[in-house]
Amino acid sequence: MKHLIIFTALLVSGFIHSQTNYEKGMKKAFELWGNNPVEASNMFERIATAESDNWLPPYYAAQINIIGSFGEKDEKILTAKLKKAQDLINDATAISKNNPEILVLQALLHTAWVAYDGATYGMTLSGKVAELYTKAGQIAPKNPRVVYCKAEWDMGSARYFGQDVTPYCKDLERAMELFANFKPETPFHPKWGKERAAQILESCGK
Repeated sequence: MKHLIIFTALLVSGFIHSQTNYEKGMKKAFELWGNNPVEASNMFERIATAESDNWLPPYYAAQINIIGSFGEKDEKILTAKLKKAQDLINDATAISKNNPEILVLQALLHTAWVAYDGATYGMTLSGKVAELYTKAGQIAPKNPRVVYCKAEWDMGSARYFGQDVTPYCKDLERAMELFANFKPETPFHPKWGKERAAQILESCGK
C-alpha cells in the first residue's frame, strides 16, 4: 500500500510539473506573439513536440503563419508560410478530428490563397471554404468564430460579385451576442475574433 501511495504521488507530481511547463510555455508564446510572431510560432511548435496529444500548440503555430500571409506579395514566401501552416493544421486535425476551431482555421488558410490571387484560386477554393464553414456550423452553431468568420467570408464574396452585404450584418450581430456569452474551455483555448467582428459590424451596410 505504501508503495502504491508513493507511486501515485510521483505520478501526480510528474503530471503537475508537465502541466506547469506547458502553461509557462504557452503563456510565453502568447507574450512573444505581439512583438515576434516568428519566435512565437517556433515556440508553439516546440510545445507541440512535447505535447503530442494536444491540438492547441500546432493550431496557434498555424494561425500565426496564416495571419502573416495576408498581404504577402512574394509568392515564394506566401507558399512557404501556408505550406507550413497546412502541415500544422494536419497535425492538429490528427489529434482532434471534426474540431470547429480547426475547420475555421483551414477555411482561413484557403481564404489567404483567394485573397492573394482570386482569379487563380477563387474557383478551386471558394467551394471548399463554404463547405468548411457549413460543416463547422453544423458541429458548433453557437461558436462565435464560426459565425463571424463565415459572415466575413460571405461579405467578401458578395463584394467580389457586386452584391449587397447588408444581409450578413445580422450574422455579425449574432456573432457578437455569442462572443458575449462564450467561455473558452481553458485559458488557452481560442477566444479571438471579437474585436474584428465588432469592427466589421460597425461599418456593416454603410
